Amino acid sequence: MCYMSISVILFYKYVHVPNPEAERDSQRLLCDRLSLKGRLLIAEEGINGTLAGDSKAVDSYIDEMHRHPQFAGIQYKRDESNSVPFPRLRVKVRPEVVTLGVSPDLAKTAPKLSPAQFHDILKTPDVVVLDARNNYESAIGKFKGARTLDIKNFKDLPAALSDIEDLKDKTVVTYCTGGIRCEKASALMSELGFKDVYQLDGGIIEYAKAYPEGEFEGECFVFDDRLKVGFTSNPKLLGACKFCAGPTNNYQNCGNLACHELMLVCEACASSSASCSPQCASLVQMA
Repeated sequence: MCYMSISVILFYKYVHVPNPEAERDSQRLLCDRLSLKGRLLIAEEGINGTLAGDSKAVDSYIDEMHRHPQFAGIQYKRDESNSVPFPRLRVKVRPEVVTLGVSPDLAKTAPKLSPAQFHDILKTPDVVVLDARNNYESAIGKFKGARTLDIKNFKDLPAALSDIEDLKDKTVVTYCTGGIRCEKASALMSELGFKDVYQLDGGIIEYAKAYPEGEFEGECFVFDDRLKVGFTSNPKLLGACKFCAGPTNNYQNCGNLACHELMLVCEACASSSASCSPQCASLVQMA
């Protein structure tokens, strides 16, 4: 029996897209032709995507993109999967490819550190490593000693930066999953007066490829059906179960389909009816 080899790619590029609607249609046709599933966001400021499918089809997609006038030279973060972790293909035009709500000058984005440079700078005293992701992402995985932000969405970052003004005179290195959020976050930090900011090139994904037993603890949250990826055979459990406070990195959705709030639930407490609140529990019981 022949089994399909499944690849998952994560990618982005900030570049002027003159006609996002036409690009949306072109990308949808290309992905449909190659039977790829996932999510593509297109804006005048660029493209942000995560796609999955047969490895040869993914190769063909990357080859096509390398010939694209705007998207040549994209760095693809690639992983293998046992199945396609997306139920469908979604290609949308948005005002931003990652929603921050403000428009920092991307010419001011911070210098990028390679995984090797980042690995070395982690050993430097007084360097602050800043997690630019959402709180539910850092709850299950982060770099050792990293400073995390209590934000639920990336658009909450501008307000959260006012809480870390004590870092304005420090050397700060930001990181996220694949790099796209750090481009905007570091540019905004520069505009707000943070004097010495860097960012991890390729994010957690590229670092973990180079240093799977390195300084990243736990698992990396991903925005597909897998919800997380690990880089070692026995990743550290950083999260706490909502119901018993036991260690876990497992997320599931609230049993109330109208809510679907993500919550950390250990294997012992997991059930399809587990709910995030008494109100949702009562609705599930009535269903």
